[in-house]
Amino acid sequence: VEAYLVDDPDDDSAPVYHMTILVKNRDGLRDLYRLISLSHLRHFYRHPRIPRNELDGARSNLLVGSACGAGELFRAILSGASDDEAAKIASFYDYLEVMPPENDAYLVRSGRLGSIDDVKEISTRIYKLGKDLGVPVVATGDVHFLDPSDEVYRRILMAGQGYEDADYQAPLYLRTTDDMLREFSFLGSDASYEVVVANTRRIAEEVDDVRPVPDELATPEIDGAEEAVRTRAYANARDLYGDPLPEIVERRLEWELDAICGNGYSVCYDVAVKLVQKSVSEGYRVGSRGSVGSSLVATMCGITEVNPLPPHYVCPGCKESDFEHGHDVESGYDLPAAVCHRCGIPMRKEGQNIPFETFLGFEGDKVPDIDLNFSGECQSIVHKYAEEIFGADHVFRAGTISTVAEKTAYGFVKAYCESHQAIKRSVEVERLALGCTGVRRTTGQHPGGLIIVPKGRDVHEFTPVQRPANDRDSDIVTTHFDYKKLEDCLLKLDLLGHDDPTIIKMLEDLTGVDASSIPMDDPGTMKIFSGVESLGLDPETSGFTVGTVGIPEFGTKFVRGMLEETRPTTFGELVRISGLSHGTDVWLNNAQQLIESGQVRLSEVIACRDDIMNRLISDGIPPKDAFRIMERVRKGRMLADGDPELMRKHSVPEWYIDSCNKIKYMFPKAHAVAYVMMAFRIAWFKVHCPKEFYAAHFSLQASDFDASIATMSLDDIVQARVAIEAKEDATPRERNLASVLEVVQEGMMRGTSFVPVHVCHSGATRFTLEVEGLRLPLVTVPGLGEAAASSVIEAREERPFTSVHDMWSRTKLTRTHVDTLSEIGACHGLPETDQLSLF
Repeated sequence: VEAYLVDDPDDDSAPVYHMTILVKNRDGLRDLYRLISLSHLRHFYRHPRIPRNELDGARSNLLVGSACGAGELFRAILSGASDDEAAKIASFYDYLEVMPPENDAYLVRSGRLGSIDDVKEISTRIYKLGKDLGVPVVATGDVHFLDPSDEVYRRILMAGQGYEDADYQAPLYLRTTDDMLREFSFLGSDASYEVVVANTRRIAEEVDDVRPVPDELATPEIDGAEEAVRTRAYANARDLYGDPLPEIVERRLEWELDAICGNGYSVCYDVAVKLVQKSVSEGYRVGSRGSVGSSLVATMCGITEVNPLPPHYVCPGCKESDFEHGHDVESGYDLPAAVCHRCGIPMRKEGQNIPFETFLGFEGDKVPDIDLNFSGECQSIVHKYAEEIFGADHVFRAGTISTVAEKTAYGFVKAYCESHQAIKRSVEVERLALGCTGVRRTTGQHPGGLIIVPKGRDVHEFTPVQRPANDRDSDIVTTHFDYKKLEDCLLKLDLLGHDDPTIIKMLEDLTGVDASSIPMDDPGTMKIFSGVESLGLDPETSGFTVGTVGIPEFGTKFVRGMLEETRPTTFGELVRISGLSHGTDVWLNNAQQLIESGQVRLSEVIACRDDIMNRLISDGIPPKDAFRIMERVRKGRMLADGDPELMRKHSVPEWYIDSCNKIKYMFPKAHAVAYVMMAFRIAWFKVHCPKEFYAAHFSLQASDFDASIATMSLDDIVQARVAIEAKEDATPRERNLASVLEVVQEGMMRGTSFVPVHVCHSGATRFTLEVEGLRLPLVTVPGLGEAAASSVIEAREERPFTSVHDMWSRTKLTRTHVDTLSEIGACHGLPETDQLSLF
């Protein structure tokens, strides 16, 4: 690693020198990671600096090199250090470095040196110092890119970052051994061979074969986790299906538990159970993401609501089940209603037909990635609870590395060409942009990812740690490496914040309806995914053709367009729509064309990754081959040689094979089912409890809502929305407002009205139900934030406001806030002051 050496880290003006640190062995790697962490957490100032005394205390398993022209030794010689001074500096290092002379040509351009020969003279002096001191001298390249032609990308990127000398690129490419021998021929043939070949080998021989990240999984331990998972899974399974369990349930549970416990993954399940229970105890249900819903054990443990078994009936009374009559549907929710022949009560309908292999792999040995959606209002509580379970010093935020995006790279190239008055063909601009895309820009943190280090293990066995984006004021500590590089050696918990659990809780509180009691086959709810009649609207006059405006996952114009084209009528088809809308090249240029042409129906196209495995197995292809093909397709890799022939041999149609080869990314079915379950429940409230739905929906969108909407007519709302949508340069805030206005338009057409903001009646952030309509919250007032709005509620609960001045004096409202509130009539009825007039 190239690092920054400093003598006095408490002095921000102290000189900082480049140095190179190599690790001799695994212990050295841990020591290096510890030094990097210290440099970021304690000694960061413009750069992550390593104090010399800290380095001295950890050198036994490290090799420290003198680095480049910004290194301590080179700079000392450049500044005129005597031989004794240079020798004292050089003796600190385990090896001295010399670099191709042209690397330091900037010193000639700046006038610090007269010519390249002066650079060579410094390198010669470093070589002699090394010989005198017995310190090996090594030729290094300070490599920043691979090929000489790649310098153009670095030039463009540096220009985009504002570097004035971007056009003066040093030749920092990867040289061959012959290239390096020629570069150092000025030392003489023997000396050049010594620094280029002999000493490099000598240093390399001191370095063991060390992996930057361990290749074995280090899972944390929780006493009794395996037994807890087994007991809970079986207990809940028997509670649902009876004892003895149906064979299909018993077999699936045992198979999963053998894989989970046999590979040491039970702790992943156990901690997920604890975190879900914590959220539920706070009043918020939890949604699952990813493929965790593929696991029946996860379902029976209460981690996910998705039941991955084939569609089936089960009696809530006597527990009798029927797995024989679900073959004609994709989702158990689409089974026709049935009554238990024993109990005479309605049978429960379950099962989404999702293979477990999509979660833990075909052999059940893939590291589980349990992703969960928590309410944003509860996420911090859950994160804190994870720290309580594992210990705060063993829980780290998952670090991320942000790279130059394609559009940003394109902008850099265009700006560079314009500033240099260079006219490039579009294909050349695209080539240059491609070369700049993916280059590291900064660090950050995963929005909900936590990395868990087992007790008794040091995080520095796996990664250094730092603050996100090198923010010295942040109290968050993240992994230095991108979390994706650590997924195979450390447990990662994805505990994300999401709106769905929040709005579900709001709706439950407003209506008193338990969302889990909502029938997933409610006809009125299902109809809004293909029309608007169940909302009491006319598609001819309302301007709406489907009723999913404001419904998560189904409310965007893109997905509503899919609904209009496909007109789904079953839960299984909604899952397909979710899979198609989240995939890449799954709908567009693929399934959409197949459906439009009449070649296939929605129920036949590839929508989720699991569809491929299920379909191919049903066609007679061996399960292992079906799984392998699914994995290739979902990752965007074309079918392997021999796969099309294997598929044709089992009568897989040609359109299906072509569809597989077009796909770039596929959504897991378990994720799609979980999203649709949440969306369907919210849609039920929209159909059956409209005022409560709009109150909850707008409360989540309050920051995009404008207080003036309360006084606008329906025609005004439509005109404002259309005007924004017609603007080519609409700002993100305007586009968000247009989305809000569309839901307002629908709500008003259904009889919902709005009551203006008032300081004596409005909530801080949530819309409230009143006889006259939905009362707007204070945060809908332009410029009035949540803290100021909350202060109004706190003061009002203490005692009623007696005047505008009284309100101002007891809250965090500014004079501007008060003036705005008065202008829009939000202080109506309150006198300006408490002074009484005598006349």
